[in-house]
Amino acid sequence: MISFEQFEALLPIACEWAEKQEEIILQYGAELNADQQIDAFLIGIKDPSKVRLLKVDHIPIPNYPALKNAVELTGLLSSTTIGVTFRYGIYIRSDCWNQRELIVHELVHTMQYERMGGFMPFLSQYLYECIQIGYPFGPLELEAKRIEMDICTK
Repeated sequence: MISFEQFEALLPIACEWAEKQEEIILQYGAELNADQQIDAFLIGIKDPSKVRLLKVDHIPIPNYPALKNAVELTGLLSSTTIGVTFRYGIYIRSDCWNQRELIVHELVHTMQYERMGGFMPFLSQYLYECIQIGYPFGPLELEAKRIEMDICTK
């Protein structure tokens, strides 16, 4: 596992990498369609027009060796990852592009980034929960799953 000291050392690097991923997605990603904007509004995203989705063959994994190792140890990103959110930028694996549940789930993470105040506060809490409690059992991930189910089963 990852020690608390390793976590604290890697957190700024993880935030920097996440911000770069958001920039890429915002530059090349697609705007939410009308139905996705409604879902984003229901979730509580302040400005759904800021969100972009980028279809990719696989979710990128950091190149920085220590961060890559931490990601692999925790299982947060792997060849089986189908979506990940970096504030207003969301990667969606191409074979899952039209899965409403996945997009709603990732949009909940966008709302959490907003509510918590950005990359550092969100990633600090989310990653800590993944390390201490285990993915997908942390409160932020469970909240995303609950809202996903509430919205997609109506």
